[in-house]
Amino acid sequence: MTRFEIARKRMVHEQIVAQGITSPRVIETMLKVPRHLFVQEAMADQAYSDNPLPIGEKQTISQPFMVALMTELLALQPRDNVLEIGTGSGYQTAILASLCSRVWTIERIRSLAMQARKALDSLHLLNVNIKVGDGTMGWPEEAPFDAILVTAGAPAVPEALAAQLTPGGRLVIPVGTELDQAILTIRKQADGTLVRETGVTCRFVPLIGRQGWQTAA
Repeated sequence: MTRFEIARKRMVHEQIVAQGITSPRVIETMLKVPRHLFVQEAMADQAYSDNPLPIGEKQTISQPFMVALMTELLALQPRDNVLEIGTGSGYQTAILASLCSRVWTIERIRSLAMQARKALDSLHLLNVNIKVGDGTMGWPEEAPFDAILVTAGAPAVPEALAAQLTPGGRLVIPVGTELDQAILTIRKQADGTLVRETGVTCRFVPLIGRQGWQTAA
């Protein structure tokens, strides 16, 4: 067992399971996906620590627990089609791609999208489509989606994203100020109404776009 495998196992036991994540599929996936491949090489030994890490361009890779929590809230099924807003390092993308049929992911910063594509390809995760653009508008050409995950903090739920959910679909998104948010889980009913549940507080980088923040803080 390599040092990274040992660190990953410890991460899942101490940060994921110990903090209440119970989904066997999420736990199994986080035991398998090599998080150290999604951080800068100089920070590889910190990849399994209990905190977010910088990935360049003033962006971060989320704390492992937050990745697990938001993934668990999505309640993914193997045949689901998922939209991710904010590809970032590609680590969350890899977790999603291991749990569902296909992931469409949008990143506004081209250099990060390219780095994520390289890391995902190295793991042969071929069920991921990446594009560079405004994630707040979603990906209408591929809609509707069974689940949507937003990995940046929004001032409100973008209407474009809610409109692209299937009936029964789930949207998980941090909503609040640019400095402080709460995780919202939104379920779309058969009649199109949205049911919201508020979860833990968090702090994500701002969601920039037409239906998000106009500029970064």
